[in-house]
Amino acid sequence: MDLKDDFVFRPLPPVKDTIHFPFPILNPLGPLAVLGGEWGGKGFNMIWRPNHTPPGQDRFLELNLTLDSIAFNAISGAIPNRGLLQPDINMFGLTYTQQISDANVTAGLHIEPGIWAVVPATSDPAEGRTVVRMASIPHGTTILAQGTATTMAGPPAIPNINILPFLIGNPGATFNFPEQNLANPTAFRSPPVQIAGITQAMVDNPNSVLQAAIAGQTILSTTTLQISTKPAAPLVGGGTANTAFLAGGAAGPNAVSAVVSATFWIETVQGTPNFLQLQYSQLVLLNFNGLSWPHITVATLKKNVPVIPPIWKVDPDIPLKILREIEPPVPPEVGAPIRTLEPAKPTRQFEEQFEAEERERRKPPAHKPKPRTKP
Repeated sequence: MDLKDDFVFRPLPPVKDTIHFPFPILNPLGPLAVLGGEWGGKGFNMIWRPNHTPPGQDRFLELNLTLDSIAFNAISGAIPNRGLLQPDINMFGLTYTQQISDANVTAGLHIEPGIWAVVPATSDPAEGRTVVRMASIPHGTTILAQGTATTMAGPPAIPNINILPFLIGNPGATFNFPEQNLANPTAFRSPPVQIAGITQAMVDNPNSVLQAAIAGQTILSTTTLQISTKPAAPLVGGGTANTAFLAGGAAGPNAVSAVVSATFWIETVQGTPNFLQLQYSQLVLLNFNGLSWPHITVATLKKNVPVIPPIWKVDPDIPLKILREIEPPVPPEVGAPIRTLEPAKPTRQFEEQFEAEERERRKPPAHKPKPRTKP
């Protein structure tokens, strides 16, 4: 989802006391800055779907090996949020578009346009700095998932998970169904041609796909983005919304997306040279017929097109003094569509100032006569 080159968020009127770096990282996007660019890779998807025909069973287990790609593009300018109970804040973010296809039968499974953003700490509500993902799913659900970002040395600790449905509101009351066992022939699971390469270990623990992908790697550091539409206290915010078809009527839902939670691991992997890797594990709980049914998607992706959004693009109103302490502004001759401005300074005025400074900087040093020495 590309924005026009000349699109820049301009809070009107400006947010007072703008926080240019919501996280203690010298980029307005904080831990999200390294996401910029295009990623591609492989993964695994499973979903318990409601079943209407043939009658006699309420469920169908779909399994897919996947091809996964995500393209991230930085949003230029601070995204304003106006406050009533506390002063205004600004967010910085990236748009993204994700596409997932079945690797065995080349069928499209998922398209997701959305936004990732960083949110500064707030006083009302009393909440630390957070990250948020806002997404639209074409099957009829929108999500807002909020959470935390942390960075540590070494590899991630990827936990084991399972695909067991449970009574709504009671995760301890789980159920095993015959479709989970790949040795059991059934008409209520994806057919053999569609599940070539899927093992029982993957079905038992979808995160085993992620664990296997990094088993032979040396991971130097990991940034973990932990988000949920129902985050744990003290975090607030988040939620899902569903179409009327999904939400259903008096008889209950067809399949309502009740909760979405996900963990994204941004990993720096040792190599020649070192490279970035993105792994994620996402759980959607689909509620129908009295149970919460897991829909789990995992993938490991690498950057195809590496991009680190420059600070002057993400925050074009950052004071020039701050910017020059971190990275030089892009000179006009490279054709940059966005200029870094001093607050409330017109673009041409800045360009003239910049050009004058550049002329001064490039001037040869003035010739000074050598002092005469006494005979």
